[in-house]
Amino acid sequence: MLMTIKDNLHEIRQQITTIAKQCDRDPNQIQLIAVSKTKPVTAIEQAIECGQYQFGENYVQEGVDKIHYFQEQQKTDLEWHFIGPLQSNKTKLVAENFAWVHTIDRIKIAKRLNDQRPSNLPLLNVLIQVNISNEASKSGVIVEEINDLAQEIAKLPNLKLRGLMAIPAVTDNYEQQLATFKKMQCLFQELQQQFNNIDTLSMGMTDDMQAAIVAGSTMVRIGTAIFGARAYNSTKL
Repeated sequence: MLMTIKDNLHEIRQQITTIAKQCDRDPNQIQLIAVSKTKPVTAIEQAIECGQYQFGENYVQEGVDKIHYFQEQQKTDLEWHFIGPLQSNKTKLVAENFAWVHTIDRIKIAKRLNDQRPSNLPLLNVLIQVNISNEASKSGVIVEEINDLAQEIAKLPNLKLRGLMAIPAVTDNYEQQLATFKKMQCLFQELQQQFNNIDTLSMGMTDDMQAAIVAGSTMVRIGTAIFGARAYNSTKL
């Protein structure tokens, strides 16, 4: 039997609850971000019908098109997270449309987002992306650069630094996943001691969600397990 988006969301929520309880965590402290990149608005609408209101997008124009579509549909209670690499020439669109940016890895991008955030919108929530596995192909700051970047972001009046995000090197080894995520948790706790409002540790995707939650993730980003395999050649809207 083919699983529907409704079935998949129910299953993921149950998994989050089970994992959290097994490690004595409150499931309500773990937010589910449905990664809807490359998925049509019809799929997002099915998720909304099941009470999912937080969505993650990797591609700026695709995400903005979806945000505008739902604004036209009077869906004003949705929360949009930008979770992809961000280039300087796309910061204005992100600053004007998204509520969260997970992928801050240099002050230039942070300053542009700050300067381009409309005054009628709430502060833009941002996370510092950490290249925790030191992969040459991955975005993110190295561990030694976190504090300096955080100090600079904290000076920007239109941004609100909320914590850290990571996409570790892919591995099927649970112990390796857990060890990497625990490093992130330690970095997160260090950041909490130095800055206010640090409450978000964004880590964990479809294949490593369990280890992320055990290690203290407060925000998991799940795409495939909700919407199925990505369809890069599909029509976006």
